[in-house]
Amino acid sequence: MSQTSDIIVIGGGIAGVSAAARMAADADVTVLEAEEAIGYHATGRSAAIYIRNYGNETLRALNVASEPVFLEPEGIAETSLLSPRGLLYVAMPEHVAALDKLLEGASGMERIDAREALQMVPILRGETIAAAAVEPGAQDIDVDRLLQGFARMLRQNGGRIVTRARANRIVREHGAWQVETPQGTFSAPLIVNAAGAWADAVGRMAGVQPLGLTPMRRSAVILPAPEGHDVSSWPLFACAGEGWYAKPEAGKLMISPADEDPSEPFDAWPDDMVLAEGLHRFEQAVTIPVTRVERSWAGLRSFFADRTPAVGFAPDEAGFFWLAGQGGYGVQTSPALSALAADLCIGRPSPLAETVVKALAPERLAHQP
Repeated sequence: MSQTSDIIVIGGGIAGVSAAARMAADADVTVLEAEEAIGYHATGRSAAIYIRNYGNETLRALNVASEPVFLEPEGIAETSLLSPRGLLYVAMPEHVAALDKLLEGASGMERIDAREALQMVPILRGETIAAAAVEPGAQDIDVDRLLQGFARMLRQNGGRIVTRARANRIVREHGAWQVETPQGTFSAPLIVNAAGAWADAVGRMAGVQPLGLTPMRRSAVILPAPEGHDVSSWPLFACAGEGWYAKPEAGKLMISPADEDPSEPFDAWPDDMVLAEGLHRFEQAVTIPVTRVERSWAGLRSFFADRTPAVGFAPDEAGFFWLAGQGGYGVQTSPALSALAADLCIGRPSPLAETVVKALAPERLAHQP
């Protein structure tokens, strides 16, 4: 099988599928996904919450730009992709400075006292709370509807998704990229590298200078709801010092040790010791013991050194576009980043501020070791 397109997108996570969907109205687009289904890795393992104040200044601008799409997802879904959740940060004395930093420049976040925090999450150990803050506007994201909605938009605009199509060889010949996969060879003058944890590896395969991507493992478990408590109305609650976070999930609690262990790109699984240490930190903050883990998993969040994504053309190779390094922000920034990627690839102006577009440009990373 040999197929020619205008644009090849490597990676069928939320980044690749959403960008391809935005491009497909103006170009012939093919998405190549290595696994049997889209969204298999980081996208399918996301905590899935929209937090306006999550990330650095550039990411917060992307969060703000994405919110209107989540609320009115025209062409993606018929109704809002958000539902109320809220976010509560609690700080032990040693974490107060970290909480202060979270509040710097925050919009829609306010301090509360320990008593108010306990009203929101009654299992918290009140005597350990030195400070707390709440972001009422944080909301759950329906990731499956988001991903499938973008996939549907892509197909409706004439694009295609090819699964089990891992890139085994990439070469540029006569002004076009040739991508060899188990499903055949695909050709296009433009490649979008949305390969998540594998993005630097894809760059190397194409002869493009890697940008210094570091995949980091993030683990999680599902615990039964605390006896006698209905957790459905609780916010996501987290240690301001990033030692753990907890989120109601289908009547149970999802707990993460908030780990960020550097990793090679692979189908991640949790480390028992990391989970045990994280659950111990969680137990120190609450009045209930952890007695039974129902399920555990892990995923990879990939970061560049400045913890900001790279979105733009490679400075060292024509027709190679980076869409990588979304870290833990990929789902909630996907509306803004997909629109920016499409605008840059199609050659039209972006409504994002020039400072934001510049902060995302791969050139800033190209000469780092």
